[in-house]
Amino acid sequence: MVVDNLGDERIDQVFRALADTTRRDIVSRTLGTELSVTTLARSYAMSFAAVQKHVAVLERAGLVTKVRRGREQLVRCDIETVRRAHRLLGELEDLWRARMDRFGEALVAADAPTTDDPDTDDEGVAS
Repeated sequence: MVVDNLGDERIDQVFRALADTTRRDIVSRTLGTELSVTTLARSYAMSFAAVQKHVAVLERAGLVTKVRRGREQLVRCDIETVRRAHRLLGELEDLWRARMDRFGEALVAADAPTTDDPDTDDEGVAS
């Protein structure tokens, strides 16, 4: 299952990047606006270099873009990559829902009395 021609390696990068709380927060903070790495770094109890590394992981995964303006590096979420991840999760949910529906149908069919059962009458009622 590949969403919008994303390869398995790229999908793995996206979800590995999103597995970290700080990186998910950076994505959330940059969804609607550009923020400098310096501004982002002020929000976390870690070094500037550590925040830069988180941003670099997000950038390699395609979840954010980084643009230099003067002395600042501005970070913005790439919403299309987030949408692709969302679509993939939706496809996986649909797949599992369909499997669970089939499983439920199989359970109902297994519990249904058969006409060959000697303990039931013509209407399927146990005697």
